[in-house]
Amino acid sequence: MSSASQTSPVTDTARRAKEAAAALAPLPRTARDGALLAIADALVARAGEIVEANAADVEKARAAGTADSIVDRLTLTPERIAAIASDVRDVVALPDPVGEVVRGSTLPNGLELRQVRVPLGVVGIVYEARPNVTVDATVLCLKAGNAVLLRGSSSAYSSNTALVAVLRDAVASAGLPADAVQLVPGESRDSVKELMRARGLVDVLIPRGGASLIKTVVEESTVPVIETGTGNCHVYVDEHADLDTAVEILVNSKAQRPSVCNAAETVLVHSGVADAFLPRALAALEKAGVTVHGDGAWAKAGEAGGVDVVPATEEDWATEYLSYDIAAAVVPSLDAAVEHIRRWSSGHTEAIVTSDTSAARRFVSLVDSTAVMVNASTRFTDGGQFGFGAEIGISTQKLHARGPMGLPELTSTKYVVTGEGHVRD
Repeated sequence: MSSASQTSPVTDTARRAKEAAAALAPLPRTARDGALLAIADALVARAGEIVEANAADVEKARAAGTADSIVDRLTLTPERIAAIASDVRDVVALPDPVGEVVRGSTLPNGLELRQVRVPLGVVGIVYEARPNVTVDATVLCLKAGNAVLLRGSSSAYSSNTALVAVLRDAVASAGLPADAVQLVPGESRDSVKELMRARGLVDVLIPRGGASLIKTVVEESTVPVIETGTGNCHVYVDEHADLDTAVEILVNSKAQRPSVCNAAETVLVHSGVADAFLPRALAALEKAGVTVHGDGAWAKAGEAGGVDVVPATEEDWATEYLSYDIAAAVVPSLDAAVEHIRRWSSGHTEAIVTSDTSAARRFVSLVDSTAVMVNASTRFTDGGQFGFGAEIGISTQKLHARGPMGLPELTSTKYVVTGEGHVRD
């Protein structure tokens, strides 16, 4: 039985979303932007009820012994809600991707050919305990003319329920179909599985969260998936690196915000500068509160400098810590660093620190990741930092979208061909 013929709360929700998407597609930018401004105002006006619902999730998380870092991501305050509303207003100011002409020409036979951006349709978002994503995803999808189906984690269910109620009321008040924004019903994994199998009703799924969540959606979904990346990111310190610059980039890449996907998880150092660099790096990382999981060279430098280094295992090279931990190794060459990255990287972001232009060019040409930084922190792989204004996630796949996904990546294209009674010979 096809998904289109099944009846369940999830598929019924997806059907309503498909109808809403059809109604959204022809609307002008002013209508969509008006809905976003209504959302921003409603978030501020109804912050009290959102915070009250969120408090129940936070209390439940703390009672379950959830890590403080996750509780912090889960928590909403009036100040955080005001900041989210401000971000919504920023999205309103971004260029409208819908209707943009990607390319166009007049063919030799006189036909006018245009490739234009159009909404994807129904976008499903599967994500973990970050209720801000509920608003972020909704706003970006609506701006690009899409309906959105939101499936957050059960740990944020009360928060997401309250937020979606506010979002739907705001959207309806602006004259758009309320079903353009819906929470996928159910808290069990069965509802996620149904969403992943709603091919024909849902146009694309975007998972946002840890490696396990992303792997499950990618491997089990029959709906097309845009794979947003886990971030096993690397910093390579070349033999021609300025060591002061290298230390600063390393510490920023790792410790500026360790719980995000563009934080560095491994540092590789050329053996030619290891004796000079390792003691300085260990001291700086220790000061930043970072624990080094290092190879023999790092362990020896740690012992000499009075810094504890955890012996690295193969598991460390594969780990996305998302914490104040970093794997560390000394390599004999740039090519050895590239070989390590090719084996262990998740394809998100890698950085080289070097003053040698040829080394930088070789590293860039050999490393196949979403972003390659030359003398810059891995933390810059971000839609806002790239000047896109906002992002739905960072795609580590190669089809449709790669890298920070801004508004254009939430659209597809279609060809519009205009003739004057043309017929084909």
